[in-house]
Amino acid sequence: MSSNSPIPSEARQASGLRELHVESFVNHIRAAGYAECTVRKKRRVVESFARWTRNKQVAVLALDESHVAAFLKRSPRGSKERVALERVALRLFLQHLRAEGEMPLPRPQADSSPIDESKQRYVDYLRNERGLAERSIGVYLPFIHDFLTEWVKRAGSVSLGALDAPTIRDFLLQRVPDRPSEYTRLLATALRSYLRFIYLRGETATDLSLSVPTVRRWRQATVPAYLSPEAVERVLSATDQSTSRGRRDHAILLLLARLGLRAGEVVALELGDIRWRTGEMVVRGKGRVLDRLPLLSDVGEALARYLRTDRGDSASRRVFLRVFAPRVGLAGPATVGHIVRRAFTRAGLRPTSRGAAHLFRHSLATRMIRQGASMAEISEVLRHRDQGTSAIYAKVAFEALRGVARPWPGTGGA
Repeated sequence: MSSNSPIPSEARQASGLRELHVESFVNHIRAAGYAECTVRKKRRVVESFARWTRNKQVAVLALDESHVAAFLKRSPRGSKERVALERVALRLFLQHLRAEGEMPLPRPQADSSPIDESKQRYVDYLRNERGLAERSIGVYLPFIHDFLTEWVKRAGSVSLGALDAPTIRDFLLQRVPDRPSEYTRLLATALRSYLRFIYLRGETATDLSLSVPTVRRWRQATVPAYLSPEAVERVLSATDQSTSRGRRDHAILLLLARLGLRAGEVVALELGDIRWRTGEMVVRGKGRVLDRLPLLSDVGEALARYLRTDRGDSASRRVFLRVFAPRVGLAGPATVGHIVRRAFTRAGLRPTSRGAAHLFRHSLATRMIRQGASMAEISEVLRHRDQGTSAIYAKVAFEALRGVARPWPGTGGA
């Protein structure tokens, strides 16, 4: 066990939870950074649940969520606040027991639908063979669920052997009217990916992904939104570095502003990714690609200050942890976006574009091109696989564009 000595096998076979189970859990949540008052509250709940299991003669190895539900119903007149506290504490308790091997893992549901099974095979393909990020998989799945649900209604089963191009066309035409172009593009992309997958599995005789039309989208049609160098420094200086949260947020903002990291790359950063001796960082980019970037002096100082004084001990290897218990890594890119928006508010800025964290990435590229950097250099810093992706930043080099602009035809022109 990770928290204390292993629980003897006779305790596992005994009816009901014992004090050593409770102590193991208490040590675990205390190490996770929970305040002592919270630890005491959860201890009382778990001790009460342990006594209940002994009275009911429930073996530890037989415990599951049904026993928690029965425990919560023992007093019908209990307040909602108390029941909510007990439910949260016992959910954590069962998770701990399973992690320590004292309880079996939850049994998979035997009544999963054919749609769920088909979706799971597709998810395994995207994750293991295509290497897609979990966020991308989450974008695709709702579209595929909608498609499979509609197909089952039409065909009576999830078997896709009779699927044809007219059916796909009808599905698309029912959903794209009055929808934003971005929704239509994502729907077509997800559907094309799924149809290619089922063709590779042999579920369809032909590759029906070719029947999904490409959604027209003008590349580089707009100028990317960005912050001026003064605005970037204003956001960085507005962070309150006298607090633990502020020092963590300042280090995150510097990674975004100085190195152009994506929000998900900040979340995925681990302690071993910072190479202090060589002065570089390993960044876990898109498609599970590992890139190396220089550890700039101000970024390194902010990271070192956060790690020394604020991060604290944790079993997590992630660099950036939650401020409140449990002290684990940040939930995801949305958390970084929230940190950025909060920094904008403190600085008195109200960006109108979506993707607050990505604004720093655009701003870095804009500053580089205005200082004379080449597209190849920008592509290398931003880690674009295709240099054409960086070409959009040429639009913000207004002074350079004036030098190549042709004069307006005719007299009296602008």
